[in-house]
Amino acid sequence: MHHTPPSANRQTQTQDPGEKPKLGYWHIWADAQGVSHQKYCELDQFELKGVGQAAPQWNNTQASSGATVVFTVQPVGWIGEWHENPAPQWILPISGRWWVESMDGTRVEMGPGDLSLGEDQGCIADAQQRKGHRSGVIGDEPAVLMTVRLDVEPVHRPGHFR
Repeated sequence: MHHTPPSANRQTQTQDPGEKPKLGYWHIWADAQGVSHQKYCELDQFELKGVGQAAPQWNNTQASSGATVVFTVQPVGWIGEWHENPAPQWILPISGRWWVESMDGTRVEMGPGDLSLGEDQGCIADAQQRKGHRSGVIGDEPAVLMTVRLDVEPVHRPGHFR
């Protein structure tokens, strides 16, 4: 039998929600010339709102679309040579660390709690035949990622998710 302490059942109206939050993410995208880039962006359209009887919380509701959740486990030493994301997708590391390098030479390293938006579809191969991005595992443990593939067309503008 599971027991919950009485204090955990009480709602409090005195909770200070603090300032409107911002949630940062790395956005990999393709420009009009088909070159991939990465830019640090922020989700900043949060609204303080309760759900049912729950105390208000900060929510940032994105446009509705179909989505597919895919969990990946990249083995130690794994390197994914040049490729594009299969669709616009949010990528959230669960454990381990990984890196992403875009065609412009930007390399970003991420771990649990970091967030990335892969939206580099439509890249054009450069003189070295690089197209999209490459990525790989950092360290001596696998990188476990959760991806949420969105059923939307890429926008090709960094930070359009707000």
